[in-house]
Amino acid sequence: MEALFDVVVILAIATFGAALARRLGVLAPILLVILGLALSFLPGFPQVRLDPDLVLVGILPPLLYVAALETSVPAFRTNLRPILLLAVGLVLFTAFVVGTVVHLLLPDLPYAICLALGAVVAPPDAIAATAVARRVGLPRRIVTILEGESLINDATALVLLRVSIIAATASGGRVEFGEVAWEVLRSAGGGVLVGLLGVVVFGYLHQRTSDALLDNALSLIVPFAVVLAAEEIHASGVVAVVVTGLGIGHKMPRLMSAASRLQIGAFWRLARFLLEGLVFLLVGLQLRDVVRDLDEPLGWLAGVTGAVLLAVFLSRFVWLFPATYLARLGPRLRRRDPAPPPQVPIVLGWAGMRGVVTLAAALALPLTLAGGRSYQRELFIWLAFAVIVVTLVGQGATLPMVARRLKLPPDDPVQDALSAAAVQQQASKAARDRLYELAPGAPSSVVERLRELLEARTNLAWEQLGGGGRETPSQAYGRLRQEMIDAEREVYRAARDSGRIPEEVLVRAYRDLDLEESLLTREVDE
Repeated sequence: MEALFDVVVILAIATFGAALARRLGVLAPILLVILGLALSFLPGFPQVRLDPDLVLVGILPPLLYVAALETSVPAFRTNLRPILLLAVGLVLFTAFVVGTVVHLLLPDLPYAICLALGAVVAPPDAIAATAVARRVGLPRRIVTILEGESLINDATALVLLRVSIIAATASGGRVEFGEVAWEVLRSAGGGVLVGLLGVVVFGYLHQRTSDALLDNALSLIVPFAVVLAAEEIHASGVVAVVVTGLGIGHKMPRLMSAASRLQIGAFWRLARFLLEGLVFLLVGLQLRDVVRDLDEPLGWLAGVTGAVLLAVFLSRFVWLFPATYLARLGPRLRRRDPAPPPQVPIVLGWAGMRGVVTLAAALALPLTLAGGRSYQRELFIWLAFAVIVVTLVGQGATLPMVARRLKLPPDDPVQDALSAAAVQQQASKAARDRLYELAPGAPSSVVERLRELLEARTNLAWEQLGGGGRETPSQAYGRLRQEMIDAEREVYRAARDSGRIPEEVLVRAYRDLDLEESLLTREVDE
């Protein structure tokens, strides 16, 4: 009962923190980390120890899966080159830079364990990158690149971490090249194969399932089943989950009914909200344990921490500018993808927030090295924790200001509206042709009603190009229809209260009215 109470308290605080962040207009991950840091020293507050397996197998897979479901595969494919340069190239570069710096500061330690720390702090956090980038309102391509990087970089870092730990704990501190190559192939290649198998198996099951509740339950099972299958063969669960999520998300319109998609979307929004809040709060709550185990002199500790932070921060910029501009020296790529302004790599460099995966990986570092030799594991955990807090709070809090100061050219809303209206025009024509094809034999009043509905949808798309602050016909329709819905609800409620209709009738009526109101709200927001 006490454990259940602790879970409820932590979830309630995470929810309160997210709500407070929205009220204050700050980013929820940052506020929750700060809140966790403060609560970690509050007397009597539940002491929560973060289990690496809980994060890597229990929390990360569903968050990666829902992020992959919502990722555009065509956009991902278009930006594959910059995504791989960041998710693979930058992670390896950062890991070796940090590993070298730590080895220079601690020359008595084997380079392999220093490289393991580099792998721990190298990958920016998938949750933080997505949450911050979307909230800041960065251009769509930058958001796509950051999201794509965050989906893959954990796999690169965890594979490098696994290889480094093998080298650090192997007899003699050495590892054969063939063993490294096999480990990389098994982790990355095995993850891709398991992910593709997940697309086939769960895509088939989704297609055969007509019940929205069963579809929803199946969607919850997918990330855990895929990651467990990958771990069983020592492949990368991160790669497997991302591949499955991308495949299922791309095929979702053909795999599921409208009711299933609506319910799955609502479920994953709630799950992501709770898990993200929980993750960042838990990161902050680890401070007491991390600090308690330290026994190094304060001045020396500050120097080492500053050096690692500087290496993490600068390595991202040192990599980004050559990767952005040197890759375009070839005329073919320069014509196909012109070089962006310098503001783009600066923003991409500033968006390198670390998160819970870094802490979980640090906690998974070995207790001893080859031959049972001890090392400063508590220091490594502190360094990883410091990187998380400084990058998340420092860079995350200042990223909106940096984006505003750089004056990045935003996506053109007029062009977006024009494209949407043109496609809607084509969709309306296809729907009209199908209506007239099926119209013979149908009541003329029904055909006319459907034609008017189609015309209204087309007009709504073109109205998005309007402006001037005047109320459009669709906005007037939404405002008036909302008042009508409120009046209908009141009549149904009064009828239920007086006993003229049972509760079941009220529930069905409210469900239909709620669905219509949600559509009105979406159209007004657009």
